[in-house]
Amino acid sequence: MDLHLIPGATPTAEERAAVDAALGPPESGWDGGTRRSGREAQVARGGMDAARRRDLLLPALHAIQGRVGWISEGSLNYVCQRLSVPPAEAYGVAAFYAMFSLEPRPKTVVHVCDDIACRVSGALDLCREMEKRLGPPGEAKKGASATWLRSPCLGQCERAPAVMFQSAGEGRGDWSLAPATAADVTAGIDTPRAASAHSGVPSAPQTLAPRAPGLRLLRRVGVADPESLDDYRAHGGYAALRRALAIGPEGILREVLDSKLVGRGGAAFPTGRKWEAVARQPVRPHYLVCNADESEPGTFKDRVLMEEDPFAVLESMTVAAHATACERGFIYVRGEYPLAIERLQGAIEQARTRGFLGDDILGEGLRFDVEIRRGAGAYICGEETALFNSIEGHRGEPRNKPPFPVQVGLFGKPTAINNVETLVNVLDIVLEGGPAFAAVGSDQSTGPKLFCVSGCATRPGLYEVPFGATLHQLIDLAGGVRGGRPLQAILLGGAAGVFVTPAEIEVPLTFEGTRAIGATLGSGVVMLFDDTVDLQDTVLRIATFFRDESCGQCVPCRVGTVRQEEALHRLAAKRPLGSAAQEALLIDEVAQAMRDASICGLGQTAAGAVQSALRKLHLFDGKGSA
Repeated sequence: MDLHLIPGATPTAEERAAVDAALGPPESGWDGGTRRSGREAQVARGGMDAARRRDLLLPALHAIQGRVGWISEGSLNYVCQRLSVPPAEAYGVAAFYAMFSLEPRPKTVVHVCDDIACRVSGALDLCREMEKRLGPPGEAKKGASATWLRSPCLGQCERAPAVMFQSAGEGRGDWSLAPATAADVTAGIDTPRAASAHSGVPSAPQTLAPRAPGLRLLRRVGVADPESLDDYRAHGGYAALRRALAIGPEGILREVLDSKLVGRGGAAFPTGRKWEAVARQPVRPHYLVCNADESEPGTFKDRVLMEEDPFAVLESMTVAAHATACERGFIYVRGEYPLAIERLQGAIEQARTRGFLGDDILGEGLRFDVEIRRGAGAYICGEETALFNSIEGHRGEPRNKPPFPVQVGLFGKPTAINNVETLVNVLDIVLEGGPAFAAVGSDQSTGPKLFCVSGCATRPGLYEVPFGATLHQLIDLAGGVRGGRPLQAILLGGAAGVFVTPAEIEVPLTFEGTRAIGATLGSGVVMLFDDTVDLQDTVLRIATFFRDESCGQCVPCRVGTVRQEEALHRLAAKRPLGSAAQEALLIDEVAQAMRDASICGLGQTAAGAVQSALRKLHLFDGKGSA
């Protein structure tokens, strides 16, 4: 195939080295190696093989970004040559993700979260201070070693405000800092990976002394060394896999079906039915994907599990692979989680070395292995089919359904996809049996559930409770509202969820309980707002978030999120088109169009929090507290 490379654009030696480190050295002159002379120079080999490796496009782009700090035309040419990808397509992929830059910029970029949880903990003051020190966002001073950017949620909400350093160069890397001050950030620019990188309040308060009894999903957090396979096994690790091997795939499916486990990412689809559908597909191969791209503002539960119990993620994936006949798995981790990626990679390498991954797991003939794919800053990639496209080296845009992933998923093959929390629940199901798991919680919402409490809570963090605990009880676990101030509202389910009022805090935290009050559990976000928070600003930030994160593929979402934000700004400025009631009606009509006609859940849920704020909190009609 003639690639029509960008004329005159050649890679530097550093860029070639970065790509070769990710892809391996080129095999011939046709994929970027040294051209031979004579008859050999007229023979093309390996073109088809190179094209089949398109799923390495994202890792190759990460390699350039991580080494040089931006993706030049020359480096893009070289990647295209190595993978036989047309430059126009590769450019489209690179331009899709927020963490990639196609323009030169300083090697250190500080991403300062200004999303809703960080805003109530001083993020806007931090942004103002960063502007004084480093200039306007994205506009580095001449010769500066760093610049900064405002960022959507970085998934560090329990220790807000948060920043992430994206540091390019040999021996450098990305790292997070939370809670962050301007002085800490300035010091971090000059001292990459400072010792304070992982400081902050503990992310799971129930794991601190006195430790809460009966923890299941968090049982090893704060107890077992997350970097030691031996320590994981000493605390019960891989007992579930041994039982899974003993009862076989049909036994695993039976237990998961009996458990009534449903997905914890927001969609709440029955896990057993999903796995059974994949297992019964005659087409081979099957794929298993762990969706660790939790980008919903206010959500950090999967991050804590991956950072503190990474072997449990691998063990549960191996159990799932055995049940669904998958031999290859991927963990798609959001790019803003550098510590989680580091610990998962370390866990994978130890598991391979010790025979818990590979061609003959535990000598039982089970073949399964896992690769990590790092996202690059795109909320939409949390949607399962957008995630497939991202892994395959395309723009992370959702696909139309049907066909569903259990039939036509990753690489066009049957695929089981679950998020981290869902998978980790499987370990207890296999060990204790499905009926024992189903006995916890309610009839329709079984098992334990993780909730991400943030905002104006006294002890923000990750909490584990059985389904059926009330919102009031969860807030009490987190110490109530900080400073004892009055509670103004709670955002339940994240930016794609809804606001609930203090009068609704006795709602049981179950799928059916929240549904009864017109709310949703979503990904388990519980964000508190006291009476000092400007909720108009919060709602406007949510609208801006969805406008920015819409992939733009379908018109209802691309246009609807813009119109929604415009209407809110008119209401906030008290300059409505017609009356405030007419603007609210317009927002309702736009929301209905997005729900009915958007391809994926982003457009379908983009108006939920906005509409609930208008109806329940009366923020823009002069009747509310704002």
